Amino acid sequence: MLTYARSCTWDICPEYFLNEKKLECVSEEKDLGVIVSDDLKWEQQCSQTVAKANKVLGLIKRNLTDRSKETIIPLYKGLVRPNLECCCPIWNPHYIKDIKLVEGVQHRATKIVWGMENLHYEERLKRLGLMHCDRRRVRSDLLETFKIINGYYDLTVDTFFIKFDDAGRRGHSKKLLKRILADWI
Repeated sequence: MLTYARSCTWDICPEYFLNEKKLECVSEEKDLGVIVSDDLKWEQQCSQTVAKANKVLGLIKRNLTDRSKETIIPLYKGLVRPNLECCCPIWNPHYIKDIKLVEGVQHRATKIVWGMENLHYEERLKRLGLMHCDRRRVRSDLLETFKIINGYYDLTVDTFFIKFDDAGRRGHSKKLLKRILADWI
């Protein structure tokens, strides 16, 4: 049985007990590859993800002499980008500094391709057929929402969303409002 020992203050970590054994107080914990901090900020997760992706990108840059679009882009999509997108629906960064940190990996990857070094980032993305990383994360969120609404998962829509009843006005029947955490408590 989990019991709570005393109220939480900013300076003192609360004491929790499980079967009369005190649980250790930690500031962050890694679970299923995602670092969750006690303040629920994703700075550590972003830093670790970017470091891992940069290592793979550096490996590609050091060991390949062919820097053509046909070589670099499939390697980026297959080896680097999965590191940036792993579990991103959970830790999707919302601070500008974290978004720029993650986007910086793709920024560097596009400069590796021959003939792209002196172009602006937007032009490189257009010529290489890539999207901004934050736009890909939004697209991923929209796809997951679509799957939940249309029954691809064994979940009810009410778990995550509130159906918006517009009382016969224009539009469609699948308008949603995001369920706020306070609704779950």
